[in-house]
Amino acid sequence: MKRIAVLHGGFSSEREVSLATGAQVIAALRDAGFEVLPVEVTQDLSALITTLQREKPDAVFNALHGPFGEDGCIQGVLDWLKIPYTHSGVRASSVAMDKHAAKAVFAAAGLPLAEHRVVSAEELEAADPLPRPYVVKPLNEGSSVGVEILREGDNRRAEVARNWRFGPQIMAEEYIPGRELTVAVMGEDALAVTEIGTGHAFYDYDAKYADGGSRHTIPAQVPEDVAREAMRIARSAHDALGCRGVSRADLRYDDSTGRVVLLEVNTQPGMTRTSLVPEQAAYRGIGFSDLCAWMVQEARHGP
Repeated sequence: MKRIAVLHGGFSSEREVSLATGAQVIAALRDAGFEVLPVEVTQDLSALITTLQREKPDAVFNALHGPFGEDGCIQGVLDWLKIPYTHSGVRASSVAMDKHAAKAVFAAAGLPLAEHRVVSAEELEAADPLPRPYVVKPLNEGSSVGVEILREGDNRRAEVARNWRFGPQIMAEEYIPGRELTVAVMGEDALAVTEIGTGHAFYDYDAKYADGGSRHTIPAQVPEDVAREAMRIARSAHDALGCRGVSRADLRYDDSTGRVVLLEVNTQPGMTRTSLVPEQAAYRGIGFSDLCAWMVQEARHGP
């Protein structure tokens, strides 16, 4: 029997999401017959290293989200310890988490992107960086933390800039009207296209995690050529970044023009039973325990 350490918690803004993911994964791996060692991660890195060296797990299931868990930091520690782990390696994780760097990779691969630029808080306070409407977001956060949409007539720009607390740079991105789509990639296979509906202004943190905050339609009710294009983009983005295991691409579909645009790729997508990736796996006939077991079996260290 393989012994699997599940790292969850952490100390990013997505700690609660990670704890929820970890609890579900721990139960699923036990159901699949693994011996599971739950490890709640804190800021005490030496304690984490000591635990892993003492317990000698065969692999780590990385259930951390956000900075230090999703951006290549913990992946580098596990590479140093030569412990196989789930999801992507250092390079893909760090590039995907940096929205500006990821967009450069996607552009080089010829993938369709929204117009975007990186500005400082002072530049945002002084003037609109793009024609309205546009979106501002942190470069290195997930779960829609810090995301704002600035529309015509909205006078919050200076306030958003003055209250910015997510680092020295801000990603400003063209707002794409239409519908929110997401595609999970498992190994080399794009699983399905899900449309995300919400009564919120956009798919924000509460829409993602609050009960009833969003509706998931799988398969998305979009034209067949649009679904094929969304899946092609997701697979190509996964490959361009050098992802492994499971990733999830978020896209916008402007149904008035047929335009499909890649927003970002999540290398550590949520893994509760009702999260988007497990839903798509279930649609393809892969149960939650089997999905988690596959991820463990695919675990490795290195780039």
